[in-house]
Amino acid sequence: MIRYALVCRKGHAFESWFENSATYDKQAKRGLVSCPICGDIEVEKAIMSPKISSGGKQGEAAPPSSPEAPTAAAPTPGAPADAAKVPVALMSPQEREFRQKLKELREHLTRNADYVGQKFPEVARKMHYGEMDHRSIYGEATPQDAKEMHEEGIQFHPLPVLPDERN
Repeated sequence: MIRYALVCRKGHAFESWFENSATYDKQAKRGLVSCPICGDIEVEKAIMSPKISSGGKQGEAAPPSSPEAPTAAAPTPGAPADAAKVPVALMSPQEREFRQKLKELREHLTRNADYVGQKFPEVARKMHYGEMDHRSIYGEATPQDAKEMHEEGIQFHPLPVLPDERN
């Protein structure tokens, strides 16, 4: 694993872990690396200073590389290894709040609508052309179905999908 200090074109600095440098290069080229603050995908590696051992006695921790870097206390004998782990924020507070609001919106929409599954295009058309009473529905549609419904003037919106739901 390798940790990179990154910066977007708007100047937001952040860090991210990658399996290796080739993985970072592939993900950056595909636009999969984005700024957690503004979402910008034009991200570059920032200058990093290497972590150098302090040369102290074995068991002494080297000073943190930056004042903001979290440090873990040395595990106490007999304590589980997890006790020394420090939580790492992978998302900014703004992104966490945005994701929470998207999740609440999705839950509200699905709670107050009927699931019609693969029949979404068929049911939406029937409602649009007055063959069926209007009601809130959700389901699945292929990109081709969505394109055709849009061309017919049928109003619909994709449900918000959070990145965690794709993992």
